[in-house]
Amino acid sequence: MKNNSTNQVSPKPQLDQEVQKASLKPVWLLSVVLFVASFAGSYFYFAPSSSKITVADSPAEVTGARRRLNTDLPRTEECPMNGMMYPKPVREIWEGRRPITAIVENHLDSRPQSGLSKADVIYEAVAEGGITRFLGVFYCNVASEDVRIGPVRSARVYFAKWAYEYGLNPIFVHVGGANNICGNCPGGVKPVGTVTREVDAFRLLSDWGWRAAKGNTMDGGTNVGVPTMWRDAERIPGAAYEHTFMASTDLLFDEAKKRGFGATDEKGVAWSSTFKPWKFADSLTLAGAPATSVSYSFWKNKPDYDVAWKFDSASGKYLRFHADKPHMDMDYEGTQISAKNLIIQFVVEKGPVDKEYHMYYENLGTGKAMFFVEGKMVEGTWRRAKLTDRTVFYDSKGQEFPIVRGEVWISALPIGNEVLYQ
Repeated sequence: MKNNSTNQVSPKPQLDQEVQKASLKPVWLLSVVLFVASFAGSYFYFAPSSSKITVADSPAEVTGARRRLNTDLPRTEECPMNGMMYPKPVREIWEGRRPITAIVENHLDSRPQSGLSKADVIYEAVAEGGITRFLGVFYCNVASEDVRIGPVRSARVYFAKWAYEYGLNPIFVHVGGANNICGNCPGGVKPVGTVTREVDAFRLLSDWGWRAAKGNTMDGGTNVGVPTMWRDAERIPGAAYEHTFMASTDLLFDEAKKRGFGATDEKGVAWSSTFKPWKFADSLTLAGAPATSVSYSFWKNKPDYDVAWKFDSASGKYLRFHADKPHMDMDYEGTQISAKNLIIQFVVEKGPVDKEYHMYYENLGTGKAMFFVEGKMVEGTWRRAKLTDRTVFYDSKGQEFPIVRGEVWISALPIGNEVLYQ
C-alpha cells in the first residue's frame, strides 16, 4: 500500500478549562485561614486518592482506596474483552462493574502515559494535526488493582463511537471535547463553520443521553472532580496544564455505581445485555507472511507519532516503540506497552473539516484490515453495519478472525497509508 496521506495542516492549540484562583483579602487572620485551606485544597486537588496498597487473596479482604488482589492463583476465568484468563477473585470484582472507556492523550509532552499497559483493548487514531490519541478500555485488567490512568484528554466523535461498542452506557471518561459552545457568542454558539456538526462530540454525547450531571459520561471539566479525577502537576515536571489530568479506576467505578451505572442500571438491566464478545483462541496456526517487525505513520509529516512494533518470541507479544523509542508506562517501572494482537483498521479520513482543524474518521461500515499475531501478518476486513454493532474482524475467507487471548491494539490508519513489515 502506498502512503498517500497528504495532511499538512497543524491545528490551533486547544485550551482546557482552568481553575480560577481566588485572591486573598489583606486581613491577617483571614490570610492565615485561607493559606491553610489553600494548602489542604491544593493537596487534595493534585494528589491521587491514596498511595497505600493492600494486597489480598479475596475481594472481601481488600481495604483502602488503593488495593491489589493476589493474582498468583489458578487462572480459570475468561475476560469478555480480550479472552485473557484471570483468577476467580478477579472476576468477582469485574462482574460488579461495567467497562471504563477513557480518552488518553499522546501528545509528545504528555509521555509517558500512566496505566496504559493495564488496558484490555486500546484504539489509536489522530485527534488533529497528525497527533494521535487513545481510547483505552479498562475492565478485567484493572479488577485486580486500582490503576491511575492519564493524562486524560478531550473527546472526539469517533472515539465515542468506539466506546458505544462496549454495552449499554459504558463509563466514558474524558476532559472536555470538540463542541460548539461559546459563552461570549450570539446565541451561545460558535460562528458557522467553527465546529461542524459531524465532529461535535458534546452534541453527540447529549443526543445519546450520556452527557448529564449524573450520566455515564464522566467529564473532568464539568461533572466529576477530586478525588476521582485530579490534576497532577508533578507527574511530568514542566508539562503544560492540559497534560496533567489523571483518574483512578477504582474511584471511577465507585462513582459510576453511585450514578446507577454498576453492573446493572437502576432498572436492573445489565450493561452486557447488548455486548458481543469477539471469538477467542489460545493460539493460531497461521499461513501468513513473517512479520516480526512492523512500522507505520499516521501522517507522514509527524515523525514523533510514527509507530514501530517488535515481536518478542518469549512473550508472544509485540512491543511498541514511538519514533524508535520504547513506549513505556510511567506507573509500572520497566513495563513497555505491548499487544498480543495488533490490528490495523483502515478507515476513511476527512479533514480538517472546520476552522478548529478537527478531523473525522469513519468507523462504521466496512474496510480492509491487517492482523499481526504471533509473528505473522494476515490480511482481512472489518465490518460494523450500525452504531449498536460490534466491530468484527474477518479473514480473507469471510470467517471471523479470532483474537488470541491477550491485549488488543487497534490502530485506525487512513486508507492508503503504508504499513511496513518483515
